[in-house]
Amino acid sequence: MLRKWIPWLGAILGIAIVVIGTQYLASESGEVVVLRTQDAAGGVHETRLWVVDHEGSAWLRAGNPSRGWFPRLTARPEVEVVRGGEVLAFQAVPTPEARDTINDLMQQKYGFADSYVSFFFPRAKKIPVRLLPTAAAP
Repeated sequence: MLRKWIPWLGAILGIAIVVIGTQYLASESGEVVVLRTQDAAGGVHETRLWVVDHEGSAWLRAGNPSRGWFPRLTARPEVEVVRGGEVLAFQAVPTPEARDTINDLMQQKYGFADSYVSFFFPRAKKIPVRLLPTAAAP
């Protein structure tokens, strides 16, 4: 009985691997920065993200605001970003009202990769984060 399901399970596993792998490759295309956030215990977490520049600031975008780096950032908005080999210090400011503008800029900069990732994390739910420079990082 189980024997007839093995090809189907293999196909489903194969499709999952392709989807996850393609999403990873898409998210790593173009300019990617490293965001450093801190958890409640002071532990540092690094996350690789896309970035755009708008109105004199760098902007990030949270695809799933209830998980990962975004809750850490809202609890402790003092962050570091590694961009172009430099470590820069910022005050992170979630700015939902800029969603359409930042989504458009991300689409222009990252093209098909943005469209692909947005299939899994819809643009309407993404939260833009403006990075305001602070004192230099150590």
